[in-house]
Amino acid sequence: MPNPVLLVLDADPPQPPRLGRLTGRVDVRYADASSLAGKLPYADVLLVWDFTSDAVREAWPGPGARPRWVHTASAGVDRLLCPELVASDTVLTNARGVFERPIAEYVAGLVLALAKDLPGTLELQRERHWHHREGQQVAGTRAVVVGAGPIGREITRLLHGLGVTVALVGRTARRTIHGVADLDRLAARADWVIAAAPLTDATRGMFDSRFFGLLQPSARFINVGRGAAVVEADLVDALNRRWLAGAALDVFEDEPLGPDSPLWDVPGLLVSPHLSGDTVGWRDRLGEQFVAMYERWARGEPLPNVVDKERGYVPSPDTDTGTGTEAGAGTDTDTETGTETETETRTGTG
Repeated sequence: MPNPVLLVLDADPPQPPRLGRLTGRVDVRYADASSLAGKLPYADVLLVWDFTSDAVREAWPGPGARPRWVHTASAGVDRLLCPELVASDTVLTNARGVFERPIAEYVAGLVLALAKDLPGTLELQRERHWHHREGQQVAGTRAVVVGAGPIGREITRLLHGLGVTVALVGRTARRTIHGVADLDRLAARADWVIAAAPLTDATRGMFDSRFFGLLQPSARFINVGRGAAVVEADLVDALNRRWLAGAALDVFEDEPLGPDSPLWDVPGLLVSPHLSGDTVGWRDRLGEQFVAMYERWARGEPLPNVVDKERGYVPSPDTDTGTGTEAGAGTDTDTETGTETETETRTGTG
């Protein structure tokens, strides 16, 4: 019996994954965006190694058979999904478990850097100008984290460690998590608003002029989720009008950000090139994760990280809708750390 065909969608120039234990057990073939459509019908498994490509979404509706399993080496799946893939029997998985801690560390670093005005310090150093000023104490501030998946929860955990009071907002309200109906009220009181949600029809463009107009002038906005969740022109306008004190974007609607983009020059905006989750050795960790998942698939065992293709993300195990409040209104027990953290009483069910 021939070995299963593993098709790897790679970048140009290629940076192939290390497949280690699969050597000799799998017929590995490679494709780029131009050749994917022709090779897709012959694949049992598709590994989307170049997760910045739209090639899967473009090639999937074509003729011929389709892989039984698609795995993307990313947390987000919005660049893959098309109606034909959603309607198919193909199992779709993502790289949940690889990026959570690095992204949370990056967010914590941004919070500290912005509170202490490290960008201003670097600029003054370049100017050789000694200018004493006061920074903001992070402990005791309030944050709203939008996106209650594993990335949002890890961000919440690290911010708790800095003494920040965090309200975590998800699609629906449940224990320790607020529903979307609470977002406006929470954001209006927040010092930090952190976007870490997947891109869905519900989150596309959700951070717009109306939303930024709710924020305190001292608030700061951080996006490590998906670029299209932010109406970038509205954020630029809000910063220019000083509706908020600053922002940091690690993701953008169009990537890479072109040199003529107005975002580079917006006062109070920190731009980074989609690197919050990328730490030394991250590609090796992605390869190791896929190899372990492939071995489960080959044994006929259930796969982890299965994406709900209708929703566009991997559902959390606690997706039941919560109503009312638990004992001791006004506090929630953080399920990750077991510590009591202050939170506003939920009023909506999302």
